[in-house]
Amino acid sequence: MNKLTSPTKLVSIKFITLLVCAVLSFSFIYIVSAQITIVNAAASTSQPAVGSTLTVTITISNVQNLAGIDTTLIWNPSILSLKNVTLNIGDSHTNGVLHGTNLNYDSSNLKSGDIYIQETKVSGSYHLVAQAIGQSNPGFSGSGTIATLTFNVVSAESAGLSLQTDLADHPAAGQNANNIDHQDTAASVTAVAAGSSTTPSSSSTPTLSPSVPELPAVIVIAILISLATAASILAITRINKHKIRQLKSNISPAKEANLTYSITAFQI
Repeated sequence: MNKLTSPTKLVSIKFITLLVCAVLSFSFIYIVSAQITIVNAAASTSQPAVGSTLTVTITISNVQNLAGIDTTLIWNPSILSLKNVTLNIGDSHTNGVLHGTNLNYDSSNLKSGDIYIQETKVSGSYHLVAQAIGQSNPGFSGSGTIATLTFNVVSAESAGLSLQTDLADHPAAGQNANNIDHQDTAASVTAVAAGSSTTPSSSSTPTLSPSVPELPAVIVIAILISLATAASILAITRINKHKIRQLKSNISPAKEANLTYSITAFQI
């Protein structure tokens, strides 16, 4: 009787293995995807016309315990000319980023509770440093807008937007800050001649900056889990067939007929 139930047990093991691997694979992908921090430069339109203005909004999403931002937006200066920058740093701003109310541009006169700000504007790039000072400002967690940049569109071609960012957490007293893993993305923008047919988009599709490989790593892990699952199923199936052959070789023709009937009925 034990020999007759062996194939059933093997099929049950195969099913359970498949189920567990599938659940673990999807759970892992969901958890990692849900936790990833993204800094994004989104454009008001993907095809601005020459002579118009373009708005680029730098946002951060799903960050935990943020205290420092060092971000640089780069563009093609022959296509875009920076008009102005509006910061959205501090508690005084709706949907702002970082805790604190006093923006201080003087690095020699900082006090606890300030947010130190440094901006550098040159042709083709904008660099922003924002750092919460002292322990009185807790780390920022969640999502928000860092800054909004307005450009004049001066020529027709790819704007070449790219974003490079470093993030630091809020350390405990006496400890050093740690970098926060994240992903930088930037919209694909191509300026067109005035009067050309355009397709405005309030949420341009971002393209990955080349500096962050976190998401591809998740995909690779998912593929490896899937391959491991397939290999396990194949191995168990071969063991199942081998066991059945052994059973058939050790029983009489009459019992073999009954065994074949039992296995066929179970598989149906």
